Amino acid sequence: MLSAWQLVVTAHSGRGDEQVMAALGRAPRVGRVEFTGFPVAALDFYDDLEVDNTKSFWDKHKHVYDDSVKAPMTALCDALGKEFGEAKIFRPYRDVRFAKDKTPYKTHQGAFVRVADATGWYVELSPRGVRTGGGYYHAEAPRLAALRDAIAHDTYGAELERIVRDLERKGFTIGGDVLKTTPRGYAKDHPRIDLLRHKSVIASHLLGFEPVVHTPKLLDLVRKDWRATRPLVEWAQRHGAH
Repeated sequence: MLSAWQLVVTAHSGRGDEQVMAALGRAPRVGRVEFTGFPVAALDFYDDLEVDNTKSFWDKHKHVYDDSVKAPMTALCDALGKEFGEAKIFRPYRDVRFAKDKTPYKTHQGAFVRVADATGWYVELSPRGVRTGGGYYHAEAPRLAALRDAIAHDTYGAELERIVRDLERKGFTIGGDVLKTTPRGYAKDHPRIDLLRHKSVIASHLLGFEPVVHTPKLLDLVRKDWRATRPLVEWAQRHGAH
């Protein structure tokens, strides 16, 4: 597992309260609207949580989560909300009822803007840094059938191919749940058989822990990535109806 990138920050005279707090490894508390980046303390928190995923660690460091993870994630989503819509910021607690892994806390913080069933934009903070994404991550049988019909269509499928190629050229990774076999009803030599095997299509971009993630400029990068994936999100929104 990669360790959190360490950034040495020095507070200079004349800086605002939010910048000084960021330099000290703390984000502005909830209530501050301006996004100033994720402080180093946020990455360190998840690095440590992976090692000690216990209630005692969480209770002792919850203020770090509140100040350095949840508050800036809320500010980031608020800043993006006017253009993309309201985001759901996921709870930090794992559902362990049916899981073999009983560790109680998620080792990442995600937020999701829903535009259709299981379709929209995503941003995540984890020990690997910041990751953005867009697309559809799940489709029930009727919706999956509609999406595959669109992929097989000469016009709509070719449109999706162009969208995917463009995103790959821009540095996105195209992933999702993919069948190893040919989906029923389609020929093995279909020109878009690779896309037809997808049960979900997600374009993701790992920003990692470049120094920019600790600055207000991260907002522009997330906005740029979400705009880039808008054609994929809107394609899934249009063609996923059933």
